[in-house]
Amino acid sequence: MTHVRKKRKKKHYFLKFLLFAALCTGLFFLLSSEYFDIQKIRVKGNNNYTKQQVVKMSGIKKGENIFALRARKTRENMKENSYIYDVKIRRSLPDKVVLEIKERKEQAAVPYEDSYIMIDREGYVLKKTKEEPKLTIIKGMTIERMKEGKKMKVKEGIVLEDTLTMLVTMKKSDLFFKKIDISKVIIKAYIYDSLVCEGTPSNIMKSMKNGDLEAVLYDLYQKDIKRGVINIGEDDYCSFSPAIN
Repeated sequence: MTHVRKKRKKKHYFLKFLLFAALCTGLFFLLSSEYFDIQKIRVKGNNNYTKQQVVKMSGIKKGENIFALRARKTRENMKENSYIYDVKIRRSLPDKVVLEIKERKEQAAVPYEDSYIMIDREGYVLKKTKEEPKLTIIKGMTIERMKEGKKMKVKEGIVLEDTLTMLVTMKKSDLFFKKIDISKVIIKAYIYDSLVCEGTPSNIMKSMKNGDLEAVLYDLYQKDIKRGVINIGEDDYCSFSPAIN
C-alpha cells in the first residue's frame, strides 16, 4: 500500500512539473511573439534634439521585442551625451516605449583659445564652438580641466559657482549681462561695453531680487546713460558713478 502511494505521489509531482513547464514554454512564446514587438517610440522633454535624433541616440528600433530592451544600458549610453542630464525609459505594453529626457541648458560661454566653451548652470562643459554665442560670456578664469560632459575645473571655482547661480536670477529678473569678468572676488558684470555692475555675485544677485538694480538701470535708461559703474555692496547698497574704472 505504501509503495503504491509513493508511486502516485511521484506521478502527481511529475504532472505538476509538466504543467509548470508547459506554462513556462507558453509564456516564453507569448512574450517573444510579434504581439510585444515595439511599434511606437515616444520622446518627451527634448529641446536640443529632434525626436529622430533621440531615438537614434537610444539605439531602440521598431520591430524589436519590448522585453529585450536593456533599459539601464540604454540609459547609460544616452547619458554619455553632454547635453543629456537624465533619462527615464518606460515600457507601455504591449508595443510602446517612452523616452523621457532631461537636458542640460546652455547658461554661459567661456572663451577658450580661438573658440567658446558652452557650459550649463552647474559648470558642465556642453560643447566647443567657433561662433560667438548669444549668451553671457564669462572671462578671467584660470582653466585647470576642460572636458566635454564633465564639470569644468577652474582656479576660481567658488566665484564661478556663485556667478552661474547669479545668472539664473538674471534671467528671472529679465536682465542680461553681455560679459562677466570673474578674475577677482568683486566681479564686473557688463550690461553694455561701458556700463558695468561691480560687486560680489551674491550682492548683485540680491540687488536683482529686491529690484534695486532694475530701478537704477531704469533711471539710467530714462536719462540715456550707457556709461559708468554701478557699485553694489552689502546692506542693499547700490550707487552709480559716471566714471569707468
